[in-house]
Amino acid sequence: MTKAKKSKDQIQEMPGHLFRRLHQIAVAKFALETDAHKITPVQWAILQATHDNPGLDQSTLARQIALDTSTIAGVIDRLEARGVIERRASPNDRRVRILFLTPDGEDLLLSVTPTVEKMQKWLLAPLSKSEQLHFIQSMQKLISRE
Repeated sequence: MTKAKKSKDQIQEMPGHLFRRLHQIAVAKFALETDAHKITPVQWAILQATHDNPGLDQSTLARQIALDTSTIAGVIDRLEARGVIERRASPNDRRVRILFLTPDGEDLLLSVTPTVEKMQKWLLAPLSKSEQLHFIQSMQKLISRE
């Protein structure tokens, strides 16, 4: 076996490489399936989290969906310019901005979520139901050790 062949085989067993590949596949599939809605996975996560927690502040939202505060601010800027999210000053602290979906944001979320859910099932379809559960639990375990 040549050294180049061995390296190629080794990379296929490296979790970091496999995570990156799976992420590439997930993002590409998301873009393909949601193209008509012009929404990214991060934007969808922000809309869903804001829908689930109206009045959430940006910093808490950033922690919930695992984004840094500077990145989330830019994404929220774009969502606000699109008219799907609204920032308001907090009644408790005028320096804090709290988030709400606009009616257009609720409509967008309602229309795109079935596609997102279908895509999530597609990602796990090669696995049996018990493998799917184990895979999700394993990913949660890896993520929660932060």
